[in-house]
Amino acid sequence: MPYVKRNSGGDIIAVALDRTPGHEEYLAASDGELAAFSSAINLSSDSLRDSDLDMIRVLDDLIELLTAKGIILFTELPESAQAKIILRKGLRQNRSPSLNLLGED
Repeated sequence: MPYVKRNSGGDIIAVALDRTPGHEEYLAASDGELAAFSSAINLSSDSLRDSDLDMIRVLDDLIELLTAKGIILFTELPESAQAKIILRKGLRQNRSPSLNLLGED
């Protein structure tokens, strides 16, 4: 039973399962307006997830670069971080050796 909260323009800005202050208008789960709101939320989540994946790749390469230049020592990182980096490096090399942007030096 979705209850919606609207902004001053009448657009849905939040949904709750129970009727609470601010969420007092009931809409059927099949309502088109509710479906559009849900789709917008999912698109936003997908974009953020894609951006996160891209940033992870940048951070992988940044750590490689900083350690290759001797700016940081790999052993200075926490052991849990070292293990995760080693795992990701292995997965990336197994998946596509052509992704090695820094070479073997």
